[in-house]
Amino acid sequence: MGLALAGGGPVGAIYELGALRAIDESITGLRLHDLDVYVGVSAGGVIAASLANHISSAEICRIFMGHSGAEYAFDPEKLLKPAYREYLSRAATLPGIITDSLINIVRNPTQASASKFMSALGKAIPSGIFDNHSLHDFITRVFEATGGTNDFRELKRKLYIVAVELDNGAAVRFGAPGLDHVPISRAVQASAALPGLYPPVKIEGQFYVDGALRRTLHASAALDEGVDLLLAVNPLVPFDAAINDDERHLPARKLIEGGLPLILSQTFRALIQSRMNVGFRGYQKSHPKADLLLAEPNRQDEQMFFANIFSFASRKALCNHAFQGTRKDLLSQADHVDKVLSRHGMALNRERLADTDRTLEDSLNESFHGHSKISRRLNRALEDLEWQLRERTTP
Repeated sequence: MGLALAGGGPVGAIYELGALRAIDESITGLRLHDLDVYVGVSAGGVIAASLANHISSAEICRIFMGHSGAEYAFDPEKLLKPAYREYLSRAATLPGIITDSLINIVRNPTQASASKFMSALGKAIPSGIFDNHSLHDFITRVFEATGGTNDFRELKRKLYIVAVELDNGAAVRFGAPGLDHVPISRAVQASAALPGLYPPVKIEGQFYVDGALRRTLHASAALDEGVDLLLAVNPLVPFDAAINDDERHLPARKLIEGGLPLILSQTFRALIQSRMNVGFRGYQKSHPKADLLLAEPNRQDEQMFFANIFSFASRKALCNHAFQGTRKDLLSQADHVDKVLSRHGMALNRERLADTDRTLEDSLNESFHGHSKISRRLNRALEDLEWQLRERTTP
C-alpha cells in the first residue's frame, strides 16, 4: 500500500491532515502510519515524512493544531520570518553590479539602454521573501521529540520526497538510492521551497525548489515500487463561484475583487488540478493493476479557498471542516470505495461515518493517552503489538 500527498502550503497541509484523519479512522484494517511507501511533495512532504516515521495521523493533527497533549507544537508564524540572510547576500552584490554596468556604458555608450541596466539589477533581487530554514528545524525537532529518525536509510518503510533541481528542471526523488543520505528535513525544506516565497535550498552544491513545479503528486514513485493500492490527497482545486445555492451565492466578481493574491491562488490551483488529472489518467494506463483512490476538496468549498491559516481558530476549524467533508465523501461513495477496499482486505466503517455528530476533536481525544511522553510511547508500542497480533490471526 502507498500514500501520495501533494503540496498546497499551510492550507493544503491542514486540509490533508483533516482528510487523512477521516480516512484513517473510517477504514477498518488501515493504519496510515504503517503503509509500505510514502511520497510527499512540498507541504505534503512534511506529513508523509511524519507518517513514515510511524507518527500517527492523530498525533500529527495534535502537533499542527496546538493540542495540549502534542509532543511538539507547530507555529505557522515561523514560516513568515523574512529571509534576512538572502536579503543581505543579494544587497552585497549591488555595488559590483552598478560598477560593472557603468563601466559597460562608458565602454559601449551606443549599446547602453535602460532595459539592460534593469536586467543587470535583477540579479540583486532576493530569490525568496521568507526564510524556510524554520521548516527544516521544525521537522528535526518533531522527529527528536517523537523518537523518529531524520535518516531515510533508517526508516522501516520507503519514503520519497520530491523536489526540482533548479539548474535543469528535473524532478529529484530524495530517499532513492544515491540521495537517501540527505537528511529528511532538508529534503522536505527543498521540496517546499516555492519560488518567489522561499529561496532555493542548497544541497551538496545543487539548488532545489518546490517539487510541485513538475507534477502535482509524483505518485509514480510509489506505483513504481509495486503498490497494489494507492491512496492520494490533493488539497488544491480551483474554486467555482458559479453555484446555484442561494444561501451561499457569491458575487460574480468575488475573486477579481480579492486582488492579485486570489487571482494567483485560483490560477495556481487550476494548473495543479489540471496536471493531476492528466497524471492520474496516465497512472491508470501505466499501472493498470493498481487501485487508486483520490481525496480532494469540493470545488464549491468557500471555507477551503478563503481560509486564514495563520489564525489558530481558522486552522482548527479548517482541519475539522476537511475531516467532516472527507467523511461525507466517503459515505456518498461508500459502495465504490468498499468495492476497491475489499480487494485489499479492508472495509469502510459505515456506522462511524453515519455519525453526523462526530468531530475531529472526538477522534483526537479517543486516541489520546495522557501527556507523559513515556505513557504515549508505551501505548504506541502496545497498539503496534495488538495490530501485529490481529494481522497474524486474520485469515
